[in-house]
Order: sequence, then structure tokens, then C-alpha cells
Amino acid sequence: MKITTEIKDPFTLGQVLQQGRLEKGFSQRELAGKLGVSQKWIWEMEQGKPGILMDRLFKILDINGISLLAELEFKGRDEGRDESRDEK
Repeated sequence: MKITTEIKDPFTLGQVLQQGRLEKGFSQRELAGKLGVSQKWIWEMEQGKPGILMDRLFKILDINGISLLAELEFKGRDEGRDESRDEK
């Protein structure tokens, strides 16, 4: 299942990043290790902590009328199951 959502602020971006990480099964510490950053940095991103870069990014998007979309793909429990067998 795919879900598409519009990212309008740092908080929403953080939520999407967190959901993506959780879907992949990574802890914040594991993801931080892969990126070469601290676990605190991952936590701050997922919390949508405001910062100069984030503020400017979302202002630029807004001023220029640009929408930032994220698409998350969730692997469901039923993925790969033959649904025709369930119909009776």
C-alpha cells in the first residue's frame, strides 16, 4: 500500500521520516550510524525541530508555490497473498 502526503512544515516532514524509518525496521541509533550523524540529530529531525535551514526551505517552497510530496510504501501483512483464495 502506498500513501502520498503533502509536506507543508518541518513537523510533517519529521513524521514521514519517522514512519519511513519504522517501516524499514531501523532504530534511530541504527539509522544515525548509517548516516554518520548522532541519534539526537535523527530524533530532532523526526520531531520537526525548527532550524534556519528548515525555515528557509519551507519559505522558499511556499513563496515559489512548490508542493513537496512524500510517498510511503507500507509492506502489509497480506502482501503477496492470493486474494482470490479468500473470496468464497
